[in-house]
Amino acid sequence: MQWIFFPCKKVCWVTHVRMAAAKKKKLDIRSFFSKKSVTEPKQLCCASDSDGEKGSQGTEADQPCCSSGEEARSQEWDLVCDDKWKVPLTTSLFFCGVLIGSFASGQLSDRFGRKLVLFATMGVQTLFTLFQVFSTSWVMFCALFFIVGMGQISNYVAAFVLGTEILSQSVRIIYSTMGVCIFFAIGYMVLPLVAFFIRDWRTLLLVLTLPGFLYIPLWWLIPESPRWLLSQGRVEEAEAVLRDAARKNGVTAPETIFQSVQADSKPVNSRSHNICDLVRTGNIRCISIMLGLVWVILSIGYFALSLNTSNLAGSAYLNCFISAAIEVPAYTSAWLLFRYVPRRLCLLSTLLLGGVVLLFIQFVPEGLVSLSITLEMLGKFGVTAAFSIIYAYTAELYPTVLRNTAVGACSMASRLGSIAAPYFVYLGQFNRFLPYTLMGSLTAFSGLLSLLLPETFGLPLPETVHHMQTILRWKKKEKSDDAHEIEEEAEEEGA
Repeated sequence: MQWIFFPCKKVCWVTHVRMAAAKKKKLDIRSFFSKKSVTEPKQLCCASDSDGEKGSQGTEADQPCCSSGEEARSQEWDLVCDDKWKVPLTTSLFFCGVLIGSFASGQLSDRFGRKLVLFATMGVQTLFTLFQVFSTSWVMFCALFFIVGMGQISNYVAAFVLGTEILSQSVRIIYSTMGVCIFFAIGYMVLPLVAFFIRDWRTLLLVLTLPGFLYIPLWWLIPESPRWLLSQGRVEEAEAVLRDAARKNGVTAPETIFQSVQADSKPVNSRSHNICDLVRTGNIRCISIMLGLVWVILSIGYFALSLNTSNLAGSAYLNCFISAAIEVPAYTSAWLLFRYVPRRLCLLSTLLLGGVVLLFIQFVPEGLVSLSITLEMLGKFGVTAAFSIIYAYTAELYPTVLRNTAVGACSMASRLGSIAAPYFVYLGQFNRFLPYTLMGSLTAFSGLLSLLLPETFGLPLPETVHHMQTILRWKKKEKSDDAHEIEEEAEEEGA
């Protein structure tokens, strides 16, 4: 099921398509005035440094003002000049949809199942992206983009948790840190390659959307999570899934698989769980808050660096491809770290790497553009590896009854960072080092914060809140007693 993540990542395409359209408009205007034998206007949209195109940070100053000579694309929505503020807002609105999708999908998946939510939200993403092709205004495009964001993150989180719960521990590590993400990166690399040959954004969007219909046959190939079925008391269905897997693997399953669990599962699962359980006890509340902060900071760094590729010197398509290609070794390194190194050390090392190299960019001489880009890509390497690790680490920290809700809630929190990411890039217009200083400082801080999280290396996945690892070891007894009392009261109310 890993290949379902192949379609190109929609997160960055607006920025790259906008950049391509802006360059195309400039060529169209020059061509227009050349054909009409008229002097090309020198008035530009925004004031800029005279050498704005020579530094490591490009600007939009080379975009000409709107005129009657522009082609249909530039006349369509005019996201330049006085309306250039709409560009970061468009991306932020997409992430607002991701924020809402993260909030809703986790609870829906924990209540109705991983598989149903996975395919329903894949359908939402595919259909509404197809509707975007026929957008007649910027407002319509943004409204549809908001819904696409809801579907995009929902199916990603549901598929991630589904694979985590189905696979064995050794395969689960490969799947969660490398399998999913490698195919994600492949789709990311395909994006600039396709965009280089297809400059019309509607055609590009249509080409990126059509592979979504290939998901339909997967409904009959992907099973529901046995762990989720078991947590809902549907023991027979969970056994059926495992028997089918045993048959396909040539293994003989025992006559009764969950006999002891079946007898004990009903009292434990007599009450339903929701997002409020993530802050119900002191232990789980501390874990949720710290994870939320790490997720927000990681999201700022990852998406700001991804969106910033169009501002780097050189070909934006090549820069985008390099930014995507660097994720492949990053995910591979994350898998190796996650396989052999304790979780907190994995997260600390990658976050510090990403943060420190971004802070070093401000000390690079202005003429060494290649070194600046190299450091930025190295920072992207560290942040990407950390993002891969935090997904798997979060899934290991929370129990089955809350896992999808927790991953969805953390993903929802991170969208606050992704909503702010376009404006971090926008700060580069005032000081080109300011985005790197902010991102580097925050990323290094989140690395130190991760040391306070519990360690899960080599431990089985928790099934209930009671099985979760405890934070703040020196207060373990006090926290455990409070947690047990609250859980007992909640179970009595739900019984």
